[in-house]
Amino acid sequence: MTEKTASVHWEGPGKTGQGQISTETDALKAYPYGFGSRFEDDRRGSNPEELLGAAHAACFTMAFSFACDKAGFATASVDTQAKVRLAQQGEGFVIDRIALTLSARVPGLDEARFQQIAEGAKQNCPLSKALASVPSITLSATLLD
Repeated sequence: MTEKTASVHWEGPGKTGQGQISTETDALKAYPYGFGSRFEDDRRGSNPEELLGAAHAACFTMAFSFACDKAGFATASVDTQAKVRLAQQGEGFVIDRIALTLSARVPGLDEARFQQIAEGAKQNCPLSKALASVPSITLSATLLD
């Protein structure tokens, strides 16, 4: 069993306040976020949706690589992108879609088995399971030569 920690410090009111995100490994250390980086085009900070996307892409990628190992295929390279959509719902917001895009080089793996392994990794990675309430989690998987 493992447990990881992240923390946030926030100052000021919602729309004009600023937060700082930190992780126990210091991968993020007092990294800024706020209304502008979440709902506008302020690229000086992060936001929960891109952090969730990074976490999901990382988890799925590792699950895919482990699943390939288990099936007897070593991954040469794996690239994953996760697009997380935040949509307004009534007075609030909801994450209504996560689109995963996978490109991988896996020597000796045929297309059909590749798709099967990729779909299984999407279904079984811990973040996909944790995000089961998201109405749409899609996967586009491309096997590279």
